Amino acid sequence: MFKASALEYRFRFAIHCVIFVLGFAAPWNYGLHLDPTGPNAHLWGILAVQFSRLGVGNIAMAFNVLLALGIAVAVAGAFLRTWGSAYLGANVVQSGSMHTAEAAPTTGMLQDGPFRRTRNPLYLGTFLHTLGLALLMPPSGAIFAVVAIGVVQIRLILAEEAFLAAKLGQPYAAYCALVPQIIPSIRARIAGTGLAPRWPQAFLGEIYMWGVALSFAIAGWRYDAMLLIKCVVVSFGVSLVARAFAPQPATVQAHQ
Repeated sequence: MFKASALEYRFRFAIHCVIFVLGFAAPWNYGLHLDPTGPNAHLWGILAVQFSRLGVGNIAMAFNVLLALGIAVAVAGAFLRTWGSAYLGANVVQSGSMHTAEAAPTTGMLQDGPFRRTRNPLYLGTFLHTLGLALLMPPSGAIFAVVAIGVVQIRLILAEEAFLAAKLGQPYAAYCALVPQIIPSIRARIAGTGLAPRWPQAFLGEIYMWGVALSFAIAGWRYDAMLLIKCVVVSFGVSLVARAFAPQPATVQAHQ
């Protein structure tokens, strides 16, 4: 019962957007006043102040360490999603329905790229991305976003894997027995099939993720959370334009 419905899967991107907007806006603060106010009343600034008070370096060092962590998770999330998309295809990733892998007609599932190490690299990439965005949110919004995205991701994973198990049977069960569900294995757990990645399409499909990662890496050193939030919005807008002009292939795949 915990797995996502077909409707939830179809509108999963919209659900993620709503969660992020709520995380940034934290509308419950108008009545509950859970978070402090002021120019640094975001998780990044509050954690930096707390770390400095605990003696973990001065506040400037704390800001830099947290920014470095934000850059790391944003880049890692963008890379994982792009790596997975290179084998799935960007439009496949954006499909509103679940399918077995047309690119692997023998098995019906991907066994190349990151899928040799984790069954759900794109979902993991999205969660890492969420951790980066959480630094720019008020504390209650950050907690809400991380928990809500985590729950949604788990529900979607369970729905996809139930679909694939029903369609593919024992081969998929054997794949699941070897490859971790979420946390990647350092070494590949299965042999690849030689499927060629499509990197240009993947980068175009994940342009939002890379826009956010580059914003953290370049503009983050100005220590202006509002500037970074504006960069996130611009990256999202650019991704919508890129998606509108992307070619629409006929084949789709379930792993995300």
